Amino acid sequence: METIKLKIEGMTCEGCVRSVTNVLTRQPGVASAQVSLAAGEAQVSFDGAKTNPAALRDAVDAAGYHAT
Repeated sequence: METIKLKIEGMTCEGCVRSVTNVLTRQPGVASAQVSLAAGEAQVSFDGAKTNPAALRDAVDAAGYHAT
């Protein structure tokens, strides 16, 4: 398992946190995602054989937020 932190821009409420969490946890290979509105970031644990940081960033971006 690998773990990364993504900076997430565009979250304004707990509903946004749930949306980003759902987007990330539905990606293949993602074991967990903890998203913090206060910190503006997500910590994601994933199987590097099934996904990668670029794919996770793309999924967040496709949901209407911006991940770096």
